[in-house]
Amino acid sequence: MNRILCTLIVCLFVATHASDAGESFKVGSFTFTVPEGWTKVTPASPMRNAQLEVARGQEKAEVTFFHFGGGSGTATDNVARWFGQFAGSEANRKTETADAGGTKITFATTEGTFSSGMPGAPASPMPGYALCGAIIENAGGDVYVKMTGPAAVVKASAEALRKMVTDAAKAPASL
Repeated sequence: MNRILCTLIVCLFVATHASDAGESFKVGSFTFTVPEGWTKVTPASPMRNAQLEVARGQEKAEVTFFHFGGGSGTATDNVARWFGQFAGSEANRKTETADAGGTKITFATTEGTFSSGMPGAPASPMPGYALCGAIIENAGGDVYVKMTGPAAVVKASAEALRKMVTDAAKAPASL
């Protein structure tokens, strides 16, 4: 009887803590699908349109989604701002562009000491962090996807982020 109860408790725990893989959500003109093993969470700020969490053991990275409409600067400006949040990362900075069904995406990666916090507020230095970000350009306003967290988690999750972003960019939804 104890085995059955323990099995039931484990099953309930797994069911309530499973990822949201396959769930879709819209940001701007794009519909994103949560990758396997990632979890959709309540955005930590009202500026964020959506937020995901990626866990590898005890370490977690956050993936944030922003859409401001128009007038939020160029992809180059925003990538420079992201890179500016990382100290000691100059040699690790990488930017590349891709085309997904006629939609331009700028991908950016770096690692170093991340300065976490709101602009103008005191920053919390977080060494050993990494960034994998993407900017999807769109006439209705660009969409910004930014994953930050411990370098091992971000690097292990970078390909899933690229796929999620590329898939969303290939089939923009109507506004």
